[in-house]
Amino acid sequence: MHDHPSVAPTSGPGEHSSTPERQRRIVHVDLDAFYASVEQRDNPELRGKPVAVGGSRERGVVAAASYEARRFGVHSAMPSITARRKCPELIFVKPRFDVYREVSRQIREILHAYTSLVEPLSLDEAYLDVTENLKNIPYATQVAREVRATIWEETHLTASAGISYNKFLAKMASDQNKPNGQFVITPEMGPAFVESLAVGKFHGIGPATARTMNELGIFTGLDLKAQSLSFLQERFGKAGSHYYWIARAVDHRPVRPDRIRKSVGAENTFEKDLTGFEELKTALQPIIDKVWRHCEQTGVRGRTVTLKVKFSDFQQITRSRTLPGYVESQSGLDQASVHLLRQLFPLDKSVRLLGVSLSALNTDEEAETPQLSLQL
Repeated sequence: MHDHPSVAPTSGPGEHSSTPERQRRIVHVDLDAFYASVEQRDNPELRGKPVAVGGSRERGVVAAASYEARRFGVHSAMPSITARRKCPELIFVKPRFDVYREVSRQIREILHAYTSLVEPLSLDEAYLDVTENLKNIPYATQVAREVRATIWEETHLTASAGISYNKFLAKMASDQNKPNGQFVITPEMGPAFVESLAVGKFHGIGPATARTMNELGIFTGLDLKAQSLSFLQERFGKAGSHYYWIARAVDHRPVRPDRIRKSVGAENTFEKDLTGFEELKTALQPIIDKVWRHCEQTGVRGRTVTLKVKFSDFQQITRSRTLPGYVESQSGLDQASVHLLRQLFPLDKSVRLLGVSLSALNTDEEAETPQLSLQL
């Protein structure tokens, strides 16, 4: 199946309006069970066995699971205690982020041999725009096949790829033939592919948004497509217009080679406004948990802790604290966040949203090291 260029769908206002003159060819490359595969590659005794990279202790979290472990229902971001219950044979391996970063650098060099338009999403995945490529290969499918073969030759790791005419569909396509496969979504296939997809499977729609959509009677791409732009913007704010266009298989976001995340954070809007210090401190815990879980999964650490507060009248403030060294534990993040919260008291109005973020990251010093993107 060849991905010939054809006319890109035109679109309406917003970032999607600049219709490209020619159809883009985008490849999304995704390493298969990256951390776990590196561990199995480097330790033959782990091959063919269910492996979880992460902490086995009670509050530990699975950062990556081998395909053998996935058959038992073990997956990344799962508490280690749940993973062990699902798979008693599970072997826990301590993460080696320096090794993963080095392998990631090797892979990025391979990608840059094909195009300078490489946008890393994390250590183990990236978008490539191969519309024009350095090897003058006519088909994106062929580029994807060569890239995957080269990654295998040079690193002994397998990668999957998705090929399409925009980023959203390329990302969705790379999940279709995992592990060690590739899949093309052509312009002819795009709209029908999106219509049949459950909204919870859309890249960029997390569990909370999917639940909200389900409550509104939106279960598939087709249901999403039936909603008006104004309705989606009213319910989902800025993201509403993105959902409107991806439901139509339209996504004109370019591949940005300089994209590196500068902070990692999470926030929560409460069902009812909160006022007391103790109840706000309690509400802060799951937010801190989420941020720290991400730090544990990716090896990312930060020095600046920022607390974001939105009051009942929608006034928003932030308070930050930069520490002498990186925050190395969840209790450290907890102490800094609670300290910032305590300084706000006494409050003269109630709070509708709290957020916590970490910046001045350890990835900032080595600009070539991307970070796992965090969807909240």
